[in-house]
This record gives sequence, C-alpha cells and structure tokens, in this order.
Amino acid sequence: MFEILLQASFWFFLALVSTVIATKLHLASALTEITVGAIASLIITGHGINIGENDLWIKFIASVGAIMLTFLAGAELEPEVLKSRWKETIGIGLIAFFAPFLGCTALAYYVLGWSIKASWLAGVALSTTSVAVVYAVMLELGLNRTEFGKVILAACFVNDLGTVVALGLIFSPFTVKSLIFIGAMIIISILAPFVTPKIFKKFGNKPSEFETKYLLFILFGIGALAIWSGSEAVLPAYVIGMVLAGSVGKDYQLIRRLRTFTIGFLTPIYFLRAGYFVSIPSIIAAPIALLVLLGGKMLTKIVGVYPVTKFFKFRHKEGMYTTLLMSTGLTFGSISALFGLTHGIIDQNQYSLLIVAVIGSAVIPTLIANAFYLPKYLLPKTKKEE
Repeated sequence: MFEILLQASFWFFLALVSTVIATKLHLASALTEITVGAIASLIITGHGINIGENDLWIKFIASVGAIMLTFLAGAELEPEVLKSRWKETIGIGLIAFFAPFLGCTALAYYVLGWSIKASWLAGVALSTTSVAVVYAVMLELGLNRTEFGKVILAACFVNDLGTVVALGLIFSPFTVKSLIFIGAMIIISILAPFVTPKIFKKFGNKPSEFETKYLLFILFGIGALAIWSGSEAVLPAYVIGMVLAGSVGKDYQLIRRLRTFTIGFLTPIYFLRAGYFVSIPSIIAAPIALLVLLGGKMLTKIVGVYPVTKFFKFRHKEGMYTTLLMSTGLTFGSISALFGLTHGIIDQNQYSLLIVAVIGSAVIPTLIANAFYLPKYLLPKTKKEE
C-alpha cells in the first residue's frame, strides 16, 4: 500500500504541475497533462524508477476516466439544436469525419508506408473534433449561448459519433457476442431515457448520491459487456451519454458533480499516462511524418468542411471559424491512439506521432480561428454594452 500511495502522490504532483501550466497559458488541462506526461517519461526512462504506469490500479483509473469523459461529452449534447438545425449539424459533422478519416488513412498508407490496420487507426484518430476544446472556447466567449455556437457543438458530437462507430466497426471482431452487445445497447438506449428520470425522481436529490451510483452501474456494466464482445468500453459510454442528454444532461448540478469527480480525479491519470507513452526521440527523428499527419488532418478538414458551410449560407468568417474549430482534436484522438497502442495495431513510434499531431491540432486551429476569423458580431452583448 505504501508503494501505491507514493506512486499516486507522484501522479497527482504531475497533475498539479499540468493545471498550473494550463492556467498560466490559458490552455486545456488535458493538453498540458499529455505534454507533462511525455516530459516525465523522457526524464524518468532509463533511471529504474517505477511509477506504475502499467499497474492494474493505474489502468483501471485511466479506463474509468476515459469512460466518464466520453459519457459527459455525450450527455452535454443539445437535442433541441439537433432537431431545429439538423441539416447543418449532420452535414458539417459527417463531412468533418469522413474527409480526414479517408484522407489521413490514405496519407498514412501511401505516403508514410504504414500497414493497412495502422493507417485505418491513423484515419480514425485524426478524424476527431475536440468537444473539450471547442466547448471551452464557446464557454469563454459566450458563443455557447448563441445558435451559431450550438450548431458547432452539435456538429462536434456528430463528428465524434462517427469516430466512435468507426473505431468499433473496424477494429472489433464481429461475432455472436457482438450481436448480444448490440442488442443490449439497443434495449438500454430505448429504455434508459424513460426509466432514468423516474428513478431519479424517486431516489435522487439526496446526500447518498444515488444518481452517480446508478450511472456508474450502467456504464461499468455495459462497458464490461463491450469488452467481453471484443469492443471498447468508451464506445457505449458515448451512446449512453447521448440518449440521456435530455434528462441527465439537463441536471446541471449532477453534471457539475460528475465533472468534478471526472476531471479532478480520473482524467488526469488518463491523460498523463497517455502522454507518458509518447516517445519524444521518435518525434525528433521523424518531423516530416509528423507534418504529414498534422497537415493532412487540417487540410482535409478545411477542404471538406468549408464548402459545406458555404452551402448552408454561412458568412466567410462564420464558415472559416466553424471549419477551424472542427479541425481541433484531443480527447477522442488520444483515446483512439492509445487504443491502437494497447491493442498492438500501432507501435510506440507511430503512437507518438499521432499523439503529437492530435495535440498540435488542438492548439494551432484554435489560435488561428480566434485571431483572424472570430465573428465578433455574433458574440453576446455584455451588460455594459446593453
């Protein structure tokens, strides 16, 4: 127990350092956690120090962090926007997935010479849009309260749903177990939106935190079924979050408590561990491959998304701002890359290149969008301006 507590203390020391850096530089904490994890790996490797990155307890906390973060991403969906602006949402979201998915897969296979499975994994990892980054930007500027901002956020969910489905279909073996898993998901997806509010009304809103225990029971149960069927636990978590967006997602106090539990305790371990597996020497040795992956993601997103925004009569600034924010990637990109590494689909060098490309896509498009294409005329007025 002494060794575990000592290791845990070290991991959360790294989490504290990451949070301080994120606060000072106004960056997403997930971004700095991955970076700090990579630097820690560079310093520690070769010195015989055991921080337990492959210990069962670390793997469990990291896995639960990915599950909860994925669930929250789905739960904060705006169902009303999907209904009222479904054409723009689905159109932008689908092209934002398919363009980089196919384009980056082709680049990895034909230009970088990766294997077929590794190339498909690269396409999946680089097809994502970072809900965390986009939501943080929307929240900071107040665009999350506008119709324009809500359309972008809803399109992000469609984009990432495509990533989740692709990860499951391409890399999960389809057997009788898969049919059982799909059947269970359909039943839960139909029943959960009706049953959950009634159960919460009867047993919820008490210090015992019944709601959290109920959600963890469902997520762990369906996650275990997913792994049993050969899939990944994060995949059903996103779907469960989406179907409960109209009930759980509207309970802002519950979402706040879940977010505190997830971001305060679980996800720092997940992102630090993801960064720890990054090989900085591999990045230095292959800068062209990194540019191919990062440039490929941004270029395919721009070529795919911007024409769709013009089709839906977005102004130039609105179209470019939407396109650049849809070019970001972080959470699902890192989840997909780590999935590939732990399942032997990609090696550590390929994983390192993908993670750094994902991190770069979280920073560069956001900076360009806010510096040159921010549609200031859509920003909500402050009380002083009113």
